Amino acid sequence: MAIPIMMIPIPKPLVTGQFFLFFIIAFMAITLSSGCSVKSNMMASLSDTIVNNDDLSMVEAGAPAYLLMIDSMISEDPDSKEMLSTAAQLYTSYADVFVTDKQRSRKMVNKALNYANKAMCISNDYACGLKNEPFEKFQAIIASMDKGDLPYLFTLGNAWASWIMANTNNFNALADISRIEAIMLKAASLDETYKDGAAFLYLGTLSTFLPPALGGKPEQGKLYFEKAIELSGGKNLMAKVMFAKLYAKMMFDRELHDKLLTEVMDTNPVVPGYTLVNTYARKLAKQLLAEADDYF
Repeated sequence: MAIPIMMIPIPKPLVTGQFFLFFIIAFMAITLSSGCSVKSNMMASLSDTIVNNDDLSMVEAGAPAYLLMIDSMISEDPDSKEMLSTAAQLYTSYADVFVTDKQRSRKMVNKALNYANKAMCISNDYACGLKNEPFEKFQAIIASMDKGDLPYLFTLGNAWASWIMANTNNFNALADISRIEAIMLKAASLDETYKDGAAFLYLGTLSTFLPPALGGKPEQGKLYFEKAIELSGGKNLMAKVMFAKLYAKMMFDRELHDKLLTEVMDTNPVVPGYTLVNTYARKLAKQLLAEADDYF
């Protein structure tokens, strides 16, 4: 007879990460025998739980166990574009926020990009092998996509952008910026309000990631950041942090830099769907403000 999970004794010395691992092992006994839609819903719920948590240390300690579970679920159902897309988003988010080791970061974003590419391929046959297509054909494929492709297109752009950030010493990686820009412009044209205008945050970042001498477009980036803030209603504090970090610092605009970061510090980070990223944004804002006198 199966033992109810709630009746299984949990040793008191278990630390946060160990508890998450224990929980995942028990949880997998249920999820791996469930149907595809149930698994997808569970993954979406797990994702929601993570993004709405304001304890960065807890998420950092516990999320790897979730990622292991997700990998296992995908191995059981490798053609679920929903699970592949969710996995890509979680791997990307974890690598972006918590991983400082370059080699480990590259490994995680490689996995995220592989998951995102596969999800995109399943959603749209023409998008299989998209990364290796000549740019003109790449643009034509992106241009042909419709709203049904939007979630997977956005996830691909998100994972690809993180892959570039983890490979900034690779000129071939930097050459892909124009491809991500095409993806996010298409996402914005399909629905500019998708994820509260997140495509514009990526477009702003891409436009200000490099200095003008190397192809950066700071004034265009400024417009994108302002659009991202407008469409999110100020809920996504990371938009203001990136606006300050990339545009205001590049332009040596101390007034704008401090104004944006002070607004972030004065805003309650607890917002459904944004609590984790807002908590991290406030951490970055505090650091940037502390370093401002040394930069300006």
